Amino acid sequence: MKKWDPFKDSFALRERVNRLFEHVAPKSGRHGDAGAGVWMPAVDVYETDEVFVVKAELPEVVESDISITLEDNNLRISGERKSKREGRNYYQMERNFGSFSRSFTLPSTVERDEIRATLRDGILSVILPKIAGDLARHIEIN
Repeated sequence: MKKWDPFKDSFALRERVNRLFEHVAPKSGRHGDAGAGVWMPAVDVYETDEVFVVKAELPEVVESDISITLEDNNLRISGERKSKREGRNYYQMERNFGSFSRSFTLPSTVERDEIRATLRDGILSVILPKIAGDLARHIEIN
């Protein structure tokens, strides 16, 4: 029998709401540029026995343009992908740029002081270790 995890459901619900707003977020820019304004990077959230993991696709975003904050149980990843349009004559532009922000409600079982983040090959990985006492463990029968 599989144990029900209410936090897993909250991650899924939050992701659905974020995707809904992705489709209605206003795009700014002149001449109908689809690339300007607000964009929402794709994010995966999963867990193992020891950690929760948040991975965001942030191509061409540098570390100095990313902010990761934790307030109460809310993890917020925000930043900006800057346009490199200057001096170029684009015939088509489909990649979005501009500000982004994603938020996730975390379970209270996260070891807040041990959270770490890395940015490699355009993928931001945020590792959120679980509190040691809350980890599942196998109990031997004597």
